[in-house]
Amino acid sequence: MKRRLVQKIEAILFASGEPVPVLRIAEVCGETPAEVEKALAQLAAKYTEMNSAVCVQQLGECWQMCTRPAYGDVVQKALETKKTAPLSVAAMEVLTIVAYNQPVSKSFVEHVRGVDSSSVVNTLVEKELLAEAGRLDVPGRPIAYVTTPHFLRCFGLASLDDLPPLTKLANRSELETGTQITGEEQAAENVGMPEK
Repeated sequence: MKRRLVQKIEAILFASGEPVPVLRIAEVCGETPAEVEKALAQLAAKYTEMNSAVCVQQLGECWQMCTRPAYGDVVQKALETKKTAPLSVAAMEVLTIVAYNQPVSKSFVEHVRGVDSSSVVNTLVEKELLAEAGRLDVPGRPIAYVTTPHFLRCFGLASLDDLPPLTKLANRSELETGTQITGEEQAAENVGMPEK
């Protein structure tokens, strides 16, 4: 029975190609979310034990079947896709501010950065790294922005709890520009070419 559940989940993730919520898997398989989580852990362990080029990755409340980053170049060549341009420093700053403080408004981001950030936020929404999440309960009720499952996948995070701790910044100007975030340059490269 449990082996059959693991096989069903493997088929769902393979066919989807996108992150699938645990609750959705539980619903279609007629199992509890706890049983599905156990089966997902078994499936992930299976691919790890096989040293497979494929892995099963947790993305918040969702799971997805992906290729391992080590095979990104060959997959890209095989699919003849162009490498996405790496994110700009401004985009990384905005992502950092949102990731560590979400949900936030554009005005909050602009206050922290000290410059207009509307176009950067809009670009990150288009790239599906940020998403609108209703309105904040503050005067003017501005739109709230949060990171997305695509953000987690691009940065190789299972959840926001896996974000590296903010380093102690030397002075206020560094805090305002967000220049000393652990792993920022490596993360920018990861976003440049997400793995499926």
